[in-house]
Order: sequence, then structure tokens, then C-alpha cells
Amino acid sequence: MVDEMEKDCLFPQAGGFLHGGDYNPDQWLDRPDILKEDIRLMKLAGVNCVTLGVFSWVMYEPVEGEFSFRWLEEIMDRLYAEGIYVILSTPSAAHPAWLDAAYPTVRMVRADGERNRHGGRGNSCWSSPIYREKVGIIDRKLASRFGSHPGLLLWHISNEVGGECFCPLCGKRFREYLSRRFDHDIKKLNQAWWTPFWGHCYSDFTQVEPPFSNGETSIPGLLVEWKRFTTWNIMDFLKTEIRIFKELTPQIPVTMNFMSFSQKLDYRQAAKELSMVSWDSYPAFHNDWETLYDTMGKNAFYHALIRSLKPEKPYLLMECTPSVVHGMPYNKQKRPGVHRLACLQAIACGSDSVLYFQWRKNRGGCEQHHGAVVDHLGTDDTRTFREVSEVGSMLHRISAATGSMTGAEVALLLDWDNRWALNEGQLASRQTKNYEKTCMTIWKEFFRHGVEMNVVSTEADLSGYRVVVAPMMYMLRPGTAANLKEFVENGGLLLATYLTGYVDEHQLCYMGGFPGDGLSELFGVISEELDTLYPSDHNRIRFADGTEWAVSDYAEVLRVGSAEVLGVYAEDYYQDGAAVTCNPYGKGKAWYVAARVAPAQMWTLFEKMLEEAGLPVKSLPEGVEYHQRRGEKETYDFYLNWTTQTRDVPAAEGEDLLTGRPVPENTLRLEPYGAAVIRRAVPEG
Repeated sequence: MVDEMEKDCLFPQAGGFLHGGDYNPDQWLDRPDILKEDIRLMKLAGVNCVTLGVFSWVMYEPVEGEFSFRWLEEIMDRLYAEGIYVILSTPSAAHPAWLDAAYPTVRMVRADGERNRHGGRGNSCWSSPIYREKVGIIDRKLASRFGSHPGLLLWHISNEVGGECFCPLCGKRFREYLSRRFDHDIKKLNQAWWTPFWGHCYSDFTQVEPPFSNGETSIPGLLVEWKRFTTWNIMDFLKTEIRIFKELTPQIPVTMNFMSFSQKLDYRQAAKELSMVSWDSYPAFHNDWETLYDTMGKNAFYHALIRSLKPEKPYLLMECTPSVVHGMPYNKQKRPGVHRLACLQAIACGSDSVLYFQWRKNRGGCEQHHGAVVDHLGTDDTRTFREVSEVGSMLHRISAATGSMTGAEVALLLDWDNRWALNEGQLASRQTKNYEKTCMTIWKEFFRHGVEMNVVSTEADLSGYRVVVAPMMYMLRPGTAANLKEFVENGGLLLATYLTGYVDEHQLCYMGGFPGDGLSELFGVISEELDTLYPSDHNRIRFADGTEWAVSDYAEVLRVGSAEVLGVYAEDYYQDGAAVTCNPYGKGKAWYVAARVAPAQMWTLFEKMLEEAGLPVKSLPEGVEYHQRRGEKETYDFYLNWTTQTRDVPAAEGEDLLTGRPVPENTLRLEPYGAAVIRRAVPEG
């Protein structure tokens, strides 16, 4: 019989959660004393996994065609002998100077048409045949040499991928992509992009250019399609890397590290090619514009976004800082106790790892002052090292939760295409659209009440959710309307907001009123007008019980069909017009909120939806975060206190894995920056 942890855990051989991070021994090959000391310190800190080779191309291939892997083999052998496993990265994120000197076309071209000089990282043309060839050579050598190494856990493709290239090669591939997209028929492209406006029709695909900063930037369909192409082109390149490892080492899974909510790359498309997803988390700790609880609420939102890319399995926190970041306007140190909490947040949200950038600080380079487990001081008695060691011990104590899942039954819909369409669309206000912020603030209101919420695509299977919130769903992709109708028809509860269903996938407006594609039937309303409010403008929504919500930024004027009117506007020319409606549809209901309202004011409506769905809401003290992970036989309740005050949490019971003791008298006391992980048995049946 397979052990429960072995069955569910991503890496059972590691014995629990992965703990470690980016390790750069190639920077210290002339210091064998440091390499030896690293092993001792890793054992002391409870490290069981490191990432190698992220930027090591020039160490593998110092001169074109001359390879050196002996140093890597020796390091991996030493680590494995001490029970430390390896995530091995491909080095494609930063190519060597010799490659640029010999093959200048591998460098990216900017939106102004100028080719970059050598330097930095992420400066490689995704379309370059030479770049692809050279990356393929180094990847095959890595796979052949290390694919069967017993210490290898995972292939890590490139690093924090993103970026656009406007070179002739990418322009040519863009035109080929468009030709396939529109069935090799330029008339279909002209229709989809509505090019007769301003007389911008194309007579052949060869005339289409990327949206250069001094070129064609006035066709909304082109702007969004270029971003889709960029994702396609990046993934087409990365698939050439992934295919090598699936061919030569099919037993080793593959990932790549994302960064919160990328502007350029649609992570949902990228995730389809990966065995598991991972991301790099760098919140602005202890800033002066919000509380630490608010900062970490944003971070939890990004955890949920990444988790939801592959909700069927845990994800990995690939990078975080153990102390201080590099490159922010203010690089502030984490306060004592906060690192432990941030690591617990990742685990609570569904990660099966806590990995750092980086293990040991660099002596030089632009990130020489970025936080690391081992400081330039080089000792094990620093505050950071002690706190990392404490995390290592903590992860061991809660290792039973490895492989368990969060099990959210509430979802927020968010699409990269929609974000691009809203940002490029010439409507509303350039300053206040704030799609990402709007999604996040709604998500955080559920978070504040202990309700787990996934962040999923409009094309996702919604059958496992009971409540779905769809903010500002301006662009409807093919199948979105049918997906939402099916969800509500089968008993789901859906809430959408202003700016829903204005355009199709090509940025063409729907005819017959918004929301289009049949969604006006689902919501029982049609939006006739969108009023954009200046910051000095004010309006309110009135309800029959005397409650009022303040309106800002946007207000739609609705024509009501089958929907019930719950709230009306209090001011302006649309006074007494419908602002909040509810429409029964099949076995479910669809709410529409026609104006921007602070999510905290909307909580009574969200709570009503949760109550109708039979989903519990927790009463949490101010500044306390809650999540639950569920195994087959046990649940794990995580409570995190992000304040410097003691907080008491009522109705908490079970064994606290952090202390090894039961929670006394059903009340959990959390000290400042305190936490608890409470294990409870799942009732049989």
C-alpha cells in the first residue's frame, strides 16, 4: 500500500516540503573551503533542495563548442550524498558574450526598431534559429549527462520569462501566425480588425507589421493579437526546450518560474506545457502606504493566481527573499518573525516548497546586496540564518500537510486577453480602469473573511465552484458566454460588474447591446451607456432597506428586462435607474453590479451569495489570515497574525502542529506575528 504522503506529494523522496533555493557554486569554484562550508550550513538550516545552473551557460560552455560539466557533477554528487536534491535549470535566460559577438541577430530588437547591445538577461530573440540551436545543444548535453542522476528532482526552464522582440525574424513569424489565424485570408483579418476605419485595410499579410512605437498602434485588434503572438512565440521557443527533456528524461518533471501577473506572457497558456507551476514572490514588506496585512493579502492573491493555473496539484514557491530584496525603491529588511509568516503563507496557499533567492550572497554583480541565507559575513549566527533554520524545522513539523490541496469552491474570473483589451481600449479612463487592482480588491474581501477563492480563466471548468465573481469582463472569448450560462443554469451563483461583454476576441463591439453574445439574457439587463466619473464626481446606490453604497469611476445606465432591481442610483440624470440587479436563470442566479463600488461595501451581497451556496464564512480578528489545506484523512487550518498585537481566534480546535499541543478551550491565541497550523481528522462518510 502506497504511503499517503508518497501518493500525493510532488517529491516524496525529499521527505516533505522542499526547502532551499538558488545556489551558485560556479561563482566559488576557486574557494573549496566555501563550497565545503555551504554543505554544513545547508544541513544546519534544514535545506533539502537547491536550484543550480540558472545563469551558468558561460560556465558550461566558456568558448563556443567547448563544454565543461565536471564541476556541476561534483557539486550534485556532494549534495546528494548529504540528502540534498537538485532542481536543475536550463541556462537560456542569459546567453554568453561570445554568442552575441558571433551571432548579433540573437539579441532582441526594441519597439523602436533598435537592436539591443549585449548585456543584462532575457535579451534573446525568441525566433532566432541560431539561439534555438545553441540552447538545444546545451539542453541535450544537460539531459544526457544529468537526467539519470539520483539527486535530480526537476527541470527548471529558463528564468522569469517574458519580453517582446520586434526584429525582422519575429515580424515574419507574426505575419505567418496571422495568416494561419485568419485562414490565409486577408479579408478575414481586415473584417476582424475593422481596418476600413481610417482606411487601414491591408491587401496582403506581408504588409502587416508589429506595433512599433513609431508605427501602427491605432488598431485594437492588432495590439491584442501581438500580445497573443508574443505568448505563442515565447512558448514555441520554450517548447523546443521542454521537448528535449520529455524525450530524453520523461521521468523528470518540468517547470518554469512565473512572476505574479506578467504583462507580456499569458501564464495560462504557458502552464499547459508544464508538469507543475512555480513562481517568485517579492512583496514590498513594511512599506509606508499600507499595513503588512494588506501587503500580504496582495501576495496571497498572487499565490492564488499561480495555484489556479494547475489547481489539480500543489505548486512551488521557487523564489522569495529570506531578508531583503534588491532593486526596489526602498529595500527594507523583514522584521523579526515576518519571514516565518511569509513562508507559512506560501504553504497555506498550496505551495509544497519554500525556496529562496539566494543561498549565499554574491561578492559582485547587480544583485550583490540581494538577501541571502548566508550573508557576506559567512557565519551561521546571523538573524537571517537563524530564522531560515527555524523555517526548516517548522516545515519538518508540518510535513504531514505535503501534497494536500486548498479545495476552493469560490472562483474569481481573470483573463490575460481581457486585461490587454481593457488596457488598449480607448474607452472609460486611462487612469482608472485598474483591472488587476479591481480583481485583487474583490478577491481580498473574500480573503478577509476566510473564504478561499481561486483565480481562474473564463474558459475554465466551473462545475466544481458554487460562487463565481467576474469583474470587468470586457472581452468575451469564444465559449465564455456559454460557459457562464451553463454554470448558472446548473445552479451556480454568478456576479458580474460594469464593463462586461463589450467586445469579442478581436476587439469588435457586440451589436444589440452589452453584455453581448447572449449574456444580456443571462443577466436580464442591457447596458445602454457607460458614464465615466472624475474623482470629484459622486453618486450612490440606494437599497430598499436604507443601505447605500458609494459609487466611483464608472456607472452604467441599464435597461432592465427579466432581472429584479435590488438597488438604484441616487443622483444624476440616471437617478432611480437600476444599479444592482439579480436574475434567476435555470437553477441558479446571476447578479449584475453596474457601477464601481468598494468591495467592502459589497460584502453584504457577497455574503448572501455564500449563504445561498451553503459556504461558511469565518469570523477573523483584524489582521489574521486563514487558509485550509485538505488531505484524504485530515485537514490543516493555517492562521497567520500579521499584526504586532495579540489576537484571539474563536472556534478553533485540533492539534497545533507548530507546538505539538491541542488548541486550549477552543480559542486560539496568536502572539504578535504568531501562527498556528491546526490538524483535524476528516469525519468519516
